[in-house]
Amino acid sequence: VRGWIPLALALASLLPAAGARRSQDLHCGACRALVDELEWEISQVDPRKTIQMGSFRINPDGSQSVVEVPYARSEAHLTELLERVCEKMKEYGEKVDPATHRKSYVRVLSHDGTKMDLSGVKFDGDVTSSLKFACESIAEEYEDELIEFLSHEAENVKDRLCSKRTDLCDHALHIPHDEL
Repeated sequence: VRGWIPLALALASLLPAAGARRSQDLHCGACRALVDELEWEISQVDPRKTIQMGSFRINPDGSQSVVEVPYARSEAHLTELLERVCEKMKEYGEKVDPATHRKSYVRVLSHDGTKMDLSGVKFDGDVTSSLKFACESIAEEYEDELIEFLSHEAENVKDRLCSKRTDLCDHALHIPHDEL
């Protein structure tokens, strides 16, 4: 019996690390999926659609300081998208890398209806609700950063936001080589 105690303690010490890694994988995956969905939604807006911005007050000279700007990437459009985009997480499944046991999240329903390779993808209510909850917390916490990056056609928004600006995906950079 005495021999089991050190083994049990050693195994118990591994559990928090595995749980933390699952949480990091989830938040990184949610961030990357969130950016993918926002960029796809932006791409679907008619580039000719505009929104009026500025002041509607009449200036002393009779003019108004109102300008028309493209609706896509406007703060109003991005704010509206952030309120509903996490619903799209129900279209994602979880894929576990057999070598590293790291989790990633992939679409199980394509935007255009093409057939997807879903081998090894877990798709259930637990996965989608966890991903949706992580997405909502990221959208709320990093709303200003998301709007800042997406209001302009920035390159590599996923890497710049999910790895560099936040530390949501930094854990992937610190994996020992034997886990890669």
